[in-house]
Amino acid sequence: MRIAWRSGILVKSGLSGGIMKAIASSSNLKSKKRLKPKDGFDAQLFLEPAGVARRVVEYRKSEKIYAQGDAAASVMYIQDGGIKITVVNQIGKEAVVAMLGPGDFFGEGCLAGQKIRMGTATAIMPTAVLAIEKNEMVRALHAEHALSDRFMAYVLSRNIRIEEDLIDQLFNSSE
Repeated sequence: MRIAWRSGILVKSGLSGGIMKAIASSSNLKSKKRLKPKDGFDAQLFLEPAGVARRVVEYRKSEKIYAQGDAAASVMYIQDGGIKITVVNQIGKEAVVAMLGPGDFFGEGCLAGQKIRMGTATAIMPTAVLAIEKNEMVRALHAEHALSDRFMAYVLSRNIRIEEDLIDQLFNSSE
């Protein structure tokens, strides 16, 4: 199995199809836009005026931020450092599904009704994370249109990168 970390996702291949091959052949058209702090976004600046309850938590290398199966009650924003998101199946096989760094949100599944964490988030280096409770994030997204716009752009761009990586992995794997 080929392991690639280009955009932070690892996917096992095994499917094929005419339409998917046509889509995969357009992989040179991949979106390279990645929303990062260098684009001038500081989540904390948006959250302060909105009075959002949030806390900055420092994690050591290899420290768990949350575990698969934990209650999904907050959204996280990486200020500094990096994390990996892993999942484990019923027989104990672990897969890394995302590698995230400064400027990335994670744990946003709670905003879509996810009750438990689908994976484990672990710091891969000393990491500072801004944790925002779900209800506070929902309120801030409604009150702060610039935050809402930026958050939606981030989520959509990450979704596009994940889809592109999935297609690439499915059709360009050496497995």
